[in-house]
Amino acid sequence: MICPKYEAAFSILGKRWVGVIIKVLFDGTCRFKDINERIPNLSQKVLSDKLKELEKWGIVKRDCVDGQPVKITYSLTDKGRDLQPVLESVHGWANKWMDQ
Repeated sequence: MICPKYEAAFSILGKRWVGVIIKVLFDGTCRFKDINERIPNLSQKVLSDKLKELEKWGIVKRDCVDGQPVKITYSLTDKGRDLQPVLESVHGWANKWMDQ
């Protein structure tokens, strides 16, 4: 039997674009446009939806800074930063085994 927590983790991390978005945020706080520019082929709609999901799961934090115009930034929570060694391991595996 598969552990329910393991299954739940992969139901989040196994979604398309999630790992790539998290990887971008490992570099620090970003605005929406910066994330979008760093991930070619990711539509703004999909990015918006994924950021909302990641925020709901407590992996990403959305901050709104008042001003003209309002500045919205995204960053990883502690929960999100804890994924760094996991995703770095996946990256190492991919470099070894995935052909382009």
